[in-house]
Amino acid sequence: MTPTSFAAAQPADVELIAGFGKCSVANVSDNLDRLRGAIGLRPFHGAAPMAGRALTVKTAPGDNAYIHRALDLVQPGDVIVVDGAGYEDRALIGGIMVAIARKRGAAGFVLDGAIRDIDEIAGGDFPVFARNVIHLGPYKNGPGAINVPVTVGGMLVHPGDIILGDSDGIVAIRPDEAPTTLAATQAQARKEAEILASIEAGTYTGAYAK
Repeated sequence: MTPTSFAAAQPADVELIAGFGKCSVANVSDNLDRLRGAIGLRPFHGAAPMAGRALTVKTAPGDNAYIHRALDLVQPGDVIVVDGAGYEDRALIGGIMVAIARKRGAAGFVLDGAIRDIDEIAGGDFPVFARNVIHLGPYKNGPGAINVPVTVGGMLVHPGDIILGDSDGIVAIRPDEAPTTLAATQAQARKEAEILASIEAGTYTGAYAK
């Protein structure tokens, strides 16, 4: 793994991001053919949803040197997406790095690795999705890369992808597929609302199975 130049990600449309922020991860995943999602990552901050554009980071296992570099580049609305190779024996971030990200306007963290300072993170509403918790701190040696394609929980994420997270997990949407995916997801939400209304009214006839 070699360091990369810090090329800026193409920003996703803010209105599309706002639209996805009102959708559930499960419904978005359904409209991506049920094929896309990060496996094994979960929220550690509570139930606050997350929507933003990916600022991607690739790290050496258990090393957070390039996450610190990413914090110097973060823009409001960025989700810092960290490919930590699923390594759980060293925490990549803790409460101080979360405070920095929040202050600089980040929309959240997604880490394929571990975190620490769980009481601080769980007591707040800043979105942090990760694999596990451990008290052991990180190395700070590199190498690493920023704004390159990464994999988190088996899901490929490109710089500038729309990242959506809620209590069910994480999904990534490419900017070029976002308009049609959002429209389909909104249509599904309307259909599900109609199904729930029919259940309440006692007129449900099996529409959900189709």
